[in-house]
Amino acid sequence: MAAAACIHGAVPTVGIPTNQVRSLWTGTPEIYFSKAIDNSRLIKVEDPRRSREMKQFGTALALLFLLVFTYAWQHFKAIEYGYQIESAKRELASLTEMNHALRLEDASLRDPERIDVLARRMGLVPPEPGQVIRMDVSSADAQAPVMASNAPVMVIAGQ
Repeated sequence: MAAAACIHGAVPTVGIPTNQVRSLWTGTPEIYFSKAIDNSRLIKVEDPRRSREMKQFGTALALLFLLVFTYAWQHFKAIEYGYQIESAKRELASLTEMNHALRLEDASLRDPERIDVLARRMGLVPPEPGQVIRMDVSSADAQAPVMASNAPVMVIAGQ
């Protein structure tokens, strides 16, 4: 109401110059009414050219996606293989070092001087002449068959 009264000059504008008085409404008000429209009987006409364009666009988009996906897959597989190669190299270096250490340990354990010292600590003595029977003595005819023999076994009683 106050806006309408201001437009028609009912509200006094005392002390305000007339060139500075503005009205709140600059034109006729616009009023919108909603109207229900029934489009149920309308039939959409297919545009074959638009349909073909959409199929081509979809195919191009799918191909682009496939190319990008393939590139990304190859890239990530290359990174994964790089990590696997580095892991295998570290494992190879570790196993090579362990092999070297085991070979050194084997060589030190096979040292005849060490074995002799340990045997003497345990109370073992060198064999007397005649106690050693060599099994690897080759006979004159190494290719001849060997006949099995039944020989008595001598048992030495322990102390």
